[in-house]
Amino acid sequence: MAEPNTDSISKPVGLVTRMFYWWADRPLAQAFVLVSMSTIAMIGYLQPSLILDWVASADSAVEDPSPQTKHRRGLPGPTGLKGAAAKVEPFQVAGGECVLVARSDDFFTAAGLTAMRSVASELSALPQVRSVLWLDDIPDFNVFGLSGTLLPSSHASARQLEATREQVLRNPLAVGQLISPDGKTLLLHLELDWFFVTNDDAATIEIREQAERAVQQVGGVDIDFQLTGPVPLHLMTVENHVANSRQYQLYGYAIMLLSALFLFRGLAAVLLVAVAPAMGVFWTMGMLHFFDLQDNPFNDIIVPILISLVGLTDAVHLMVEIRSQRAAGRSVRDATRQGIARVGLACVLTSLTTAIGFISLTFAHHEIVQDFGWCCVLGVAMTLVSVLTVIPLGCRSPLGRRLHVGLGKSMIDGQLKRIDPLVGWVLRHDRVVAGAAIVATAVLALISLNLQPDEKRYSGLSESAEAAQALRHLDQSLGGLEFGFVSVNWSEQADEGDLLVVLQEVDDALRQESLIGHPLGLHQLLAALPGDGDAAERMTLLELLPQSLKRAFYQPEGRSAWVQFRVQDLGIAAYGEVFPRIESRLNEVMGEYPGYSLALEGDAPWRWRNVYRIVTDLATSLGTASIVIWLVLTVVYRSIRIGLISIVPNLFPLAATGTLLVLSGQHLELVTVCVFTICIGIAVDDTIHFLTRYQEEQQLGGDHEDVIRRAFTGVGSALLMTTIVLVAGMLTAVVADARDARLFGIMGCLTLTTALFADVVLLPALLSRFSRPRSSRKSSRCNAKPGNISPLDS
Repeated sequence: MAEPNTDSISKPVGLVTRMFYWWADRPLAQAFVLVSMSTIAMIGYLQPSLILDWVASADSAVEDPSPQTKHRRGLPGPTGLKGAAAKVEPFQVAGGECVLVARSDDFFTAAGLTAMRSVASELSALPQVRSVLWLDDIPDFNVFGLSGTLLPSSHASARQLEATREQVLRNPLAVGQLISPDGKTLLLHLELDWFFVTNDDAATIEIREQAERAVQQVGGVDIDFQLTGPVPLHLMTVENHVANSRQYQLYGYAIMLLSALFLFRGLAAVLLVAVAPAMGVFWTMGMLHFFDLQDNPFNDIIVPILISLVGLTDAVHLMVEIRSQRAAGRSVRDATRQGIARVGLACVLTSLTTAIGFISLTFAHHEIVQDFGWCCVLGVAMTLVSVLTVIPLGCRSPLGRRLHVGLGKSMIDGQLKRIDPLVGWVLRHDRVVAGAAIVATAVLALISLNLQPDEKRYSGLSESAEAAQALRHLDQSLGGLEFGFVSVNWSEQADEGDLLVVLQEVDDALRQESLIGHPLGLHQLLAALPGDGDAAERMTLLELLPQSLKRAFYQPEGRSAWVQFRVQDLGIAAYGEVFPRIESRLNEVMGEYPGYSLALEGDAPWRWRNVYRIVTDLATSLGTASIVIWLVLTVVYRSIRIGLISIVPNLFPLAATGTLLVLSGQHLELVTVCVFTICIGIAVDDTIHFLTRYQEEQQLGGDHEDVIRRAFTGVGSALLMTTIVLVAGMLTAVVADARDARLFGIMGCLTLTTALFADVVLLPALLSRFSRPRSSRKSSRCNAKPGNISPLDS
C-alpha cells in the first residue's frame, strides 16, 4: 500500500500546527526541559527535602502516622469511663501489632514448654518489644475464680502435660484465640515500643530470629516460626513491592525493547522509542517522592508499566510517521517537523483522554485509589512531555540520520498488506459488521453488569512473603487474623437477667456459620467456671472474674457487652451471604428479648456494608470519563457523529474484559476498578490516532472507502506495533508474585488485544456505515438494487 500523500501539509496551516512546528524547531528549549525535569526527578530520588523544605515551612510538615495507627483497629472496649473503672485495662487475647505464629507437634512436652517460655522471655528482653501475650499469661480457672497460670511447670510429668493439653483446648480464652483446636499452632501477640524500632527489621526479622535462637538454645524440639500481624503485613507489603517493582520493571523494559527492535528492524528508531517512555517513568517516579506516594501498593509496579504503555503508544505513532517522512526523502529537520505536526495533536488528545480517566479515580472513596489516580495523571503528563521532548531532540542527534533504516523490512511492514483484504471485506460488509459490533458491545456490557463487588485486605501482598503465608495459615487453623464482633446493648427497662441467654443466642448464630471463627464472650467465661445453674445463677459468678477480664467483654455502667469472632481473608464477597444471615438471626433475637439491641460491627462487616462503593466508584469513574472523553472528541473533531462512533471501539474492550471476569468467577475489586479506568484511557489512544488520520485523509478527498483504507495504511503499522510491544510488556505482570499484579497483567493484555480488534475491524465498519459523506450515500443508493436499500441508509 502506498504512503498517503503529504502535500497537503504544505498548505496554509492552523495555529495548532504552527505551535508544533515552533516546538520542533527549538532544540535548546527541548534540552532545557530534559535537563530540568531530570534534575528535579533525581532530587526526588535522592533528597526530596531539598525542595520540600523550600516550598513549605517547617512547622507545616506532618509526619506520617506510625504503621500501627494506620493498620490497627482494636477490639471494642470501655471508653469514657470515670473513676476506678477507667483505670482498668481490659484483658485482650488478640490485637497484637505483631503476631508470632509458632507451629509444632511438641508444644505439650517438657522441651516444648521450656522452649516456648524461653522464646517469650527472650522476646520480652528485646528493647523494641513492650509486651508479649501467650498461653502462659492466661489465668487458670478454679473454684475461687481466676488465679495462677494455665500451663504447668516445664518439669511436669507426661501425664500432667497431656491433661494440661486437654484443659487448654477446653479453655475459651485459649482455644481458637491463642492456640489452634488441634494444638499445633500457637500465637504470641507482641506490642512494640516504637521508640526502639529504628528500622523495618526490628519489627519483623529480628523478632523471628530471636525466637529461633531461643529454641536452638533449648534444643530437643522442632518449632517453626513466622511473623504476621498489622505491622509485618504493612512493612512486608512495602518491601516486596519495592523489590518486585524493580524486577518486573526490568523484565518489562527488556521485553518491550527486544520487541521494538524486532518490529522496527532499526536500532536508532528503537532507542528513541524506548528512551522516551523510560524517561517519563524516571521523571514520574522521582516526582512521587515529593508527595510521599512512592509506597502506594499500586504505584511501584503498575504505574511504571502503565506509563510505559501510554508513552510507548504515542512514541511509536510519532516515530512511524517521522520514519515515513525520512524515507520519502525529507531532511531530518523537515521529517521531524512534519511528523510532530501530523501526530502531535493526536498525542495530546490521547494523553488528555487518558488523564480524564485517571482523574475520575480521584473521586473514589478509597484513599489508595485516589492516590493512584493522581499518580497516573502526573505520569501521563510527564510522559507526554517526555515523548515530545526526547524524540525530536533525538532526531537532531546522529541517530536521526539512520531513522529510516529498516523501514519496510520489519515484520509488521511486511505483513500489513495481508490485513488489507480483511479491511476490504469489512468495508464491503459494513452493515453486518457495524450492526454486530453494536449488538456485541451492548450484550457484553450487560453481562459485565453482573460483576459482584469484593474486597480483600491483603490481596496485593506477595504470596511468597512470610507475613502472607502466616496469614493464610491462620485462616485455616484459627479462622483468620481479623476480628469482628456483635455488640449487645440493653435499655434500663430490659431484664439484665436475660443477658447470658441473649449472648448464648448470639454465640449460636455465629457458630452456625463455617466462615466465622471461634466466638468469644462473657457467657463462655462464666460457663467455664465450676458449678451448674441457669443463666441467672451463672450471673452471680460474675464477681469471681477479675476486673480486667470482665471488662474485656462487659461494661455494666454502659449497659453493653460484646462477642468477638474471627474472620478469614477470603474477600468480603465470601461473606456476602454469611453476614445477612447473622443479621437476620440477630433481628429475631431482638424480637424475642425486648429492650436488647444487637449490632454486627467491626472492619469486615463495615467493608461488607460499604463494598457497594466499589461499584459506585466504577460507575462514576467510567461514566464521567466516558462522557467527558466523548465531549472532547466531539469538540476536537467537530463532529457529533464521530464522537458517537468512537463509543463502540472504546467500550468494546472494557465490556469484553468485564465479561471474561464474570465467566471466570472473578469479582469487582480495587485492582479491577483501577484497571477498568486505565483501560478506557488506553483503548481510546489508538482510536484517536485512527480518527485523526481519517479526518486528514478526508480533506484530501477521494472515494470514502479509499479514505478509510488510506487512514488504516497511515496508522496500521503503529497500531500493530504498539499492541504487540505493549502486550509483551504487560505479560511481565502476569508472572508477578502478587495476585493484584497478575490480575492487572491479564486484564491489560486482554484489553489491548480486543482494542486492536475493535480499531482494525469494528471502527472501519462503523466509519464506512455511519460517517460516509452525503454524496457517497446518494451514489450508493443510486447504485443499489431496488428492494435492497438498507434502513440505515434511508
